[in-house]
Amino acid sequence: MASTSFSISPQNFRSRKPSLAQKPSKTNNFSYFQFSSHFITKPICSKSYYSVAAKLYDNEMVVVDEEMDRIRRLQNGSDVRGVALEGEKGRTVDLTPAAVEAIAESFGEWVVAGLENENKNSNEVKVSLGKDPRITGPLLSGAVFAGLSRAGCAAFDMGLATTPACFMSTVLPPFSFDASIMMTASHLPYTRNGLKFFTKKGGLTSPEVEEICDKAARKYANRLSKVSTLLTNRPRSVNFMSAYAAHLREIIKQRINHPLHYDTPLQGFQIIVNAGNGSGGFFTWDVLDKLGADTFGSLHLNPNGMFPNHIPNPEDKVAMAMTRAAVLENTADLGIVFDTDVDRSGVVDNKGNPINGDKLIALMSAIVLREHPGTTIVTDARTSMALTRFITARGGHHCLYRVGYRNVIDKGVHLNEDGVVTHLMMETSGHGALKENYFLDDGAYMVVKIIIEMVRMKLEGSEEGIGSLIKDLEEPLESVELRMNIISEPKDAKAKGVEAIETFRQFIEEGKLEGWELDACGDCWVSEGCLVSSNDDPAAIDAHMYRAKVSDKDHGQYGWMHIRQSIHNPNIAINMQSSVPSGCHTMTRVLKEKFLLASGVHKVLDISQIEKYEKNGQVN
Repeated sequence: MASTSFSISPQNFRSRKPSLAQKPSKTNNFSYFQFSSHFITKPICSKSYYSVAAKLYDNEMVVVDEEMDRIRRLQNGSDVRGVALEGEKGRTVDLTPAAVEAIAESFGEWVVAGLENENKNSNEVKVSLGKDPRITGPLLSGAVFAGLSRAGCAAFDMGLATTPACFMSTVLPPFSFDASIMMTASHLPYTRNGLKFFTKKGGLTSPEVEEICDKAARKYANRLSKVSTLLTNRPRSVNFMSAYAAHLREIIKQRINHPLHYDTPLQGFQIIVNAGNGSGGFFTWDVLDKLGADTFGSLHLNPNGMFPNHIPNPEDKVAMAMTRAAVLENTADLGIVFDTDVDRSGVVDNKGNPINGDKLIALMSAIVLREHPGTTIVTDARTSMALTRFITARGGHHCLYRVGYRNVIDKGVHLNEDGVVTHLMMETSGHGALKENYFLDDGAYMVVKIIIEMVRMKLEGSEEGIGSLIKDLEEPLESVELRMNIISEPKDAKAKGVEAIETFRQFIEEGKLEGWELDACGDCWVSEGCLVSSNDDPAAIDAHMYRAKVSDKDHGQYGWMHIRQSIHNPNIAINMQSSVPSGCHTMTRVLKEKFLLASGVHKVLDISQIEKYEKNGQVN
């Protein structure tokens, strides 16, 4: 049955609330309808418009905070993420077409206003949209185009794309769009989706996304969960991915400069790609194949938004295991694992050794330090003490910083602005950015750097694979990650998480955890590394976090524990490493008895994982 919707202008509220008998109308040349299908739930705003709209003060619409909070809660650090498809236990659909339209419109207006402030007015503000293969992509794309149209922007549809390609579409001629949106939820389940935003300056910051979501919340709450069906500016299709692939090919050809076959420098190399049915298949047929590589044995190249084989994630054990098996079976020179939207990657060397996390950072550090001796490398605070020794042994400087890839990248940008040359910024999740590549976290570009180094080593006469560059990286004896779910309503979870983590800091500072000391340093590029605590720069924080050095009288400093509020989910993550047997078990016991129970924090946290690990040494 067709639904009837009312469109009320703010002027209608100046004297009275409209009558329910008022006839439907149209405003701004837009008509409305409710998106529905067999896999999309009803709009999350089930109340009538009149219970949402409250009253007008000084010509401003005042709306119910609850409806606005639905949109604000979609902010996920510097991204927007939510549930777009029914099927998750305990979660309802919140990333609806109506929500996406409001966010896209607010982003479009934000871009237009920014250009006006910079006196860069043009007749047409151009915004591109790319998406990963999730099955909710086509429906939500229509909402994005509707929102951009409302904002007066010209929209360009890139179709299946990668996150780095979306940014590159703003800088590579002849495209050079004013801004771009990538629709993806990265490694999260197929039921999720989200938006990432770019301008020519790079990805948006968390405060900028917060501003956009706040504006979108007001639009959303005043619109009855409807989405425009009439676009004043219809999207135009563009084939940017071919241009982006050609850009990567040229980088490889120029930097290898092969003396015998310049145009096919990968001839004689077998490289296996595992795209996980995400957006990364293009790298096989549009980059590697065209450069002469043998890609036989590659896995899951065709896009499939249900991700039937495994989660596209270089941290996923199944993804790495399947890639390792394919490398060994085919005696390949290299294996590559991409995440869904290709802003992260991991590799497997010719001996089948998985290279991700600290190992991937070490590999990239070795490559970058050969090119830029003495440079600073920024990582998140979960990296090991051994990685610091690896970097400093090669003449580099290691800056430990907050967890969160945007925090790590922004720190590198700021260090360069302050005169501290910083060429590499990497988080243990696989997000890595290079100064030479617009400070963009691009999984494909990272792999390009590794491939170039692999070919150079061969040309120099080395018979060793790429893994030989990190053969002296020590591994921690123990490394554990635990999670504590926050027991509260979603709207209260962040505040309760902050309170718990700040209590942890207070306990350490008051000496209630003997041998524990906050790991902090004011000099952000000393070779010993540094960690900036969360209250040094509150405006730049996505989540509260601290790292503690742990010592005892028998071993001295033997490990560390990092505690942080998760950006993606309502829980607190605990990472720890130890250089002595049972060190992580000891730290867990102290954390439980001397902090969680003693402080009463356990009343708002599910500490079952902590208790299980303390009891039998197992995480799950």
